[in-house]
Amino acid sequence: MWRFASAKNNRRMRQAEHQLDFGLGTNNDPVEMMPTHERLEMTDADVTIFRVFFNHAESDRFFSSLLNQTRWRQDKIRMYGKQINLPRLTAWYGDPGKSYTYSGISMDPDPWTETLLEIKSRVDREAQIRFNSVLLSLYRNGNDSLSWHQDDEPELGEDPVIASVSFGATRLFQFRYKPNKNLPKVTVDLTHGSLLIMKGPTQRFWMHQVPKTSRPVDPRINLTFRVIQDY
Repeated sequence: MWRFASAKNNRRMRQAEHQLDFGLGTNNDPVEMMPTHERLEMTDADVTIFRVFFNHAESDRFFSSLLNQTRWRQDKIRMYGKQINLPRLTAWYGDPGKSYTYSGISMDPDPWTETLLEIKSRVDREAQIRFNSVLLSLYRNGNDSLSWHQDDEPELGEDPVIASVSFGATRLFQFRYKPNKNLPKVTVDLTHGSLLIMKGPTQRFWMHQVPKTSRPVDPRINLTFRVIQDY
């Protein structure tokens, strides 16, 4: 049904695409090594993982900056008729007017920080899209989690591109095929500095989660870059 397949990196073609679409690179610019990636060949999905998209030093720096400079908030959700704390801290940053609503929670964007823009520029270039917003989540320990869901809110448009960046402790990320729940889950380790890109029909057919874990685990910060549509 699926397998991990090593993607073929055509460095010159990718560099030309970056220059064409984003005006990046000249004959005098240093050429960066392209990070290696794997495609998860899942039915009705288009998912790619870069296990080392940011190097260790960059990832350490970004984690520290995001942990200390982000305006974290503790939202609440209604469950079984009660208001309970969302099992993680969150924040929403983006272009002016790019608000977002999920699980009954409405978020207006804080302005981009220098750190977020630095991360975004790299992700934009790889995904070949200009993201205009990002949801940050802080998983403080193994009790913090993300329940099964799909990123299919109307403001994301049809077949949205979602780019997920992780810094900090490794956490499991699981996919479940919605049309057939008997199909085995697909599980991926989201490591320090990794990038996971979901696009195409992925959000229509697959749900995903970050489950709780009973083992001791250090904090993790996740950034999911999105494009809020204009209507």
